[in-house]
Amino acid sequence: MADSGVSDDALLAGMAVGDERAGVAFVRRYQRRVYGLAVSMVGDPVLAQDIAQEAFLRAWRHAQVFDRRRASVGTWMLTITRNLAVDALRLRRPVVTDPADVMWANLVNGGAAPEEQAESRDVRVRMSEALATLPPEQGRAVVLAAVYGYTAAEVSKAESIPLGTAKTRIRRGLLKLRAVASSHDLAGGGAWA
Repeated sequence: MADSGVSDDALLAGMAVGDERAGVAFVRRYQRRVYGLAVSMVGDPVLAQDIAQEAFLRAWRHAQVFDRRRASVGTWMLTITRNLAVDALRLRRPVVTDPADVMWANLVNGGAAPEEQAESRDVRVRMSEALATLPPEQGRAVVLAAVYGYTAAEVSKAESIPLGTAKTRIRRGLLKLRAVASSHDLAGGGAWA
C-alpha cells in the first residue's frame, strides 16, 4: 500500500481489519509528528520513543472505533500521544509539597548565555517572591496546575479538597500572581518580553 495516495481514513480502516501494510504506511506518515510531540513534551528521546511506540499500538488497537466526526485522524493520533506523554510525566514527578522549591526550575537553560542565565535567575527569584505572597494552599494549587500541568480535578484529589475549591484556588492564585507580576514589570517587559 503506497503511503502517498491513500487517505488517513483509509489507512485507519485498513488497520482496523488488520492490514499490516496500512499500519506501516500509517506509522511512516505520522512517526515524525508523534515522536516530535513526545520528545518536546518529555525532553527524553528514549522515553519519547516508548511513548511513540505505545501511541501507534493504541491507534492500531482502537482503529475500529475511530470516529471522524469527533476529530481528524491527525488530531486523534496526536491526542493519544499527548495523553501518553502527560501520563509519563506524571509518573516521573513527585507531588509538590513546597512550591518555592520547584517554582520556575525549568527557566534555567544550561546552554544559555551568562546574561540570559542571570536574567532567568532574577525572574525566578522575583516570581518565587510573588508566589510567597500567596496563601500556601493557593501557592500549591498554582504550582500543581501551572508548573506540573495538573487539572483542577487532579489538584482537588492531590490536596483532598472539593473540585470547586481547587478551581477557585488556582484562579485566585493566578490572578494574584498576575497582579504582582504586572506591578513588578514581570509581565510587560524585561525578562518576559
